[in-house]
Amino acid sequence: MNLNDVHRGIQKNRKRKRIGRGPGSGTGKTSARGHKGHKSRSGYSRKPSFQGGAMPMFRRVPKRGFNNRFAVNVFAVNVGKLNDVFEDGAEVTLEAMAAKDVAKGSFDEVKILGDGELTKKLTVSAHRFSKSAEEKITAAGGTVNKLVAKRTPEERVAALKQA
Repeated sequence: MNLNDVHRGIQKNRKRKRIGRGPGSGTGKTSARGHKGHKSRSGYSRKPSFQGGAMPMFRRVPKRGFNNRFAVNVFAVNVGKLNDVFEDGAEVTLEAMAAKDVAKGSFDEVKILGDGELTKKLTVSAHRFSKSAEEKITAAGGTVNKLVAKRTPEERVAALKQA
């Protein structure tokens, strides 16, 4: 073993370096902050959006469009998907669609669309139906149940105003 092989080992609880305690400490005077500038001042923290004084991205890009707070969020499902997922004679409800991962996420209403083939007799419950979907379901011997929306547009506006 040589003198250059000797070390103190891994220091798990290393004592913190006290700064600003004179030139002999190695971190006196400017306390490892450099000279002047924003980052040398106390209490300074840079915003995540700060881009070094350049015009920030959110001000360079123009505003476009708007988000309608009152829009009804409608989830669309095609009859072809129902034909693939459900058995003949099954009752298709919102809960059944959620259980089989047909209707995912958050939505206000479900609309059944007429894309695809429907060969099974299904009892479908949803808020809206396209004309072609309704025709395909009844032609296959199934029935259509139109659900009433959970909340009217007026109730949704009132809830948003309270929030």
